[in-house]
Amino acid sequence: MAGVPRSLEDAIAQAREATAAAISNGVPRILVEIVIPELKIMPVAQQFYPVFRQMGLSFKVLFPDAGAAALAKRDWDNPDFTIRGLGEVKGQGTSEEAVILVVEPSSVEVGTVEALCNEAAGSFVVLLNPKLEDVATIGIGYAGRQLRQRFLNTLESSYYLRSQQDVVLLRCYPEPWQVWQETAANQYELLAERPQKPSGEALDRLLSGADDAAAGEGSETTRARPRRRLLSELSSFIRALTQ
Repeated sequence: MAGVPRSLEDAIAQAREATAAAISNGVPRILVEIVIPELKIMPVAQQFYPVFRQMGLSFKVLFPDAGAAALAKRDWDNPDFTIRGLGEVKGQGTSEEAVILVVEPSSVEVGTVEALCNEAAGSFVVLLNPKLEDVATIGIGYAGRQLRQRFLNTLESSYYLRSQQDVVLLRCYPEPWQVWQETAANQYELLAERPQKPSGEALDRLLSGADDAAAGEGSETTRARPRRRLLSELSSFIRALTQ
């Protein structure tokens, strides 16, 4: 069991390992999400992409625009793999690389990313910290539902990390989704494991103890825990990661 990471470097290491496992198992469209406020994605991407080299896979890295791609080339000392903007590869068809890493695409690029996944059917597409589900952009009506059914629901999370109040939601492929609660400074207790990402309401039920009655006293996936909630918006876990 992976457990809650103690630093951002630990989280990236977990994400790399989980993504390698997903690729090895043939998962074609992969999500990697480290949800930390004001996280600088460029250094994260630089630490993340070496996993493909270690696996012996060819790859390229795409950014939402050419400017971000040029900045990455400069900061990464002009590496020997392709770094481009999404618009520069739009409509180019099947990719020659085994893996395509798309860094922080937004909901504005959701159509381009969907087309990329369809065109590069023979490649693994890894989306690092995507922000594709902006309701203001994709909508909450029929069009939004169609997009989720057609594309967004085809994406598999290899790694997900988010802390809210004193609760950490973690998924480290191939393990199930895990809910951890902070019981003391940098100490966490596993509350539950779920096969699917729990909703906000499901998390509230876990914290209130409502799931205990539904799951029964003998459940192995829901455990006893303190019923406290912190007043702060983010736990000390987030502060530790970003120091």
